[in-house]
Amino acid sequence: MPRYLRKLDDLNAAGIERISSGELGRQMGLTPSQIRQDFSCFGEFGQQGYGYNVVALRGEVAKILGMDRNYSAVLVGVGNIGRALVENFCFEQYGFTLKAAFDINPDLIGKEMHGIVVHDFSTLDDILAELQPDVAVLCVPRAMANDVANEICSVGVKAI
Repeated sequence: MPRYLRKLDDLNAAGIERISSGELGRQMGLTPSQIRQDFSCFGEFGQQGYGYNVVALRGEVAKILGMDRNYSAVLVGVGNIGRALVENFCFEQYGFTLKAAFDINPDLIGKEMHGIVVHDFSTLDDILAELQPDVAVLCVPRAMANDVANEICSVGVKAI
């Protein structure tokens, strides 16, 4: 479904209003039958001989992916990758509101990045309990990832 969403975004940006399963399949390297099968799992979206309305189908695919609601998120690890995400990834565009960030680097703690305050990692449990985010984005070294994930799960965050 994410591939379909990206393709539908591209088609919409190109000004294409309708597309057949044959043409969509050709552009995505899939058979028309596979396109119809994939979409039929979630309902009826196209019309035989008429194709799919790109904007309407994009909306339906976004709903299937849960993008029709907003999720609160926190970022753990504000090193190079974490910083790049905060500065370049449009969280809101994809249905996420970034509420807080955490790091162990004293030079980053207390700083604000694009309106998000970087908190000391030692306060993670308390702040997560208060914010109750839907999602945590981990940008920590591999050696720390399991321990951090376990800690995040222990306070009730359901998605990483």
